[in-house]
Amino acid sequence: MSDNKNQSSNRKIDLLSKEVEHIDITSFDARKIVSSMEKMSFVSRETANAANIYNEMIKDKDCTIFLTLAGSTSAAGCMHIYRDLVKYNMVDAIVATGASIIDMDFFEALGFKHYQGSQYQDDTELRNNYVDRIYDTYIDEEELQICDKTIREIADQLEPKSYTSREFIKEIGKYLKTNAKKKNSLIEVAYDNNVPIFCPAFTDSSAGFGLVMHQERNPKNHITIDSIREFRELTEIKIKSKGSGLFMIGGGVPKNFIQDTVICAELLGKDVDMHKYAIQITVADSRDGACSSSTLKEASSWGKVDISKEQMVFAEATSVLPLIASDAYHKGEWKNRERKNFSKIF
Repeated sequence: MSDNKNQSSNRKIDLLSKEVEHIDITSFDARKIVSSMEKMSFVSRETANAANIYNEMIKDKDCTIFLTLAGSTSAAGCMHIYRDLVKYNMVDAIVATGASIIDMDFFEALGFKHYQGSQYQDDTELRNNYVDRIYDTYIDEEELQICDKTIREIADQLEPKSYTSREFIKEIGKYLKTNAKKKNSLIEVAYDNNVPIFCPAFTDSSAGFGLVMHQERNPKNHITIDSIREFRELTEIKIKSKGSGLFMIGGGVPKNFIQDTVICAELLGKDVDMHKYAIQITVADSRDGACSSSTLKEASSWGKVDISKEQMVFAEATSVLPLIASDAYHKGEWKNRERKNFSKIF
């Protein structure tokens, strides 16, 4: 039995031996590549047009920039891109899946890693070694369960009442200020710069497991997540913005949630404009309704997005996002922006 355990342990070490390294957009200048792609066709020209629209958003002093995250790009090496967009004042608020924020960013802030693997690996062997797979990326399930339990421990220390995901993530930011093993995570940098993070499907992540354990441990005095109030909060940001732009990675709930703030504001009797700028990077197909709600032009029919400055980029995000973000960083329009500090309005 001991030999079997040792063999399993050694195999797990082999499987989790090559760390994913997050790309640094400040270390290379993509401006020449992007300007060259502008003269090309297909996804290259889409990417260059998206980069130009993003720079217009940053240059527009009245524009509130919303970043939405869906999918697993944070685990795949883009985590520091999102952190740097906040650090260098190129994003004012974030709407994300719970997995992007908790299972990936908070997970690494606790000192854990994502690892390069193979999409062809025997998944039964991975399960036997307690290794989770995201396509060709591996996560140690035992470490992920520590992440779940840490969420429970944070919740156990809070006043029993309802919180929005934004409020709870802010508490996680406070926790990381003194407990992070990896400093300058997205959550921590957003906390430092008053950039609110919303996760409208928060329980669909390690946060959900942790909060279930918290409620099980505290059946009568526990916290709850109020997703309706956070929709009101996000709509309040839209109402207080003179203009707005969307930078969307993937689609899903985050994309629809931020687009619906226009409709929600109108139903509250507020006079707001559609989102003036919009970029979406996705591999979803629009023909069967699976393009995570709709293409941006289709969203215009719902009164959500102005179609004059929108760009769909049909590409896998890790291949084009670093170019768009590096181009914006090196063009430097962010140096002339004032921070919106939206976390302070609540």
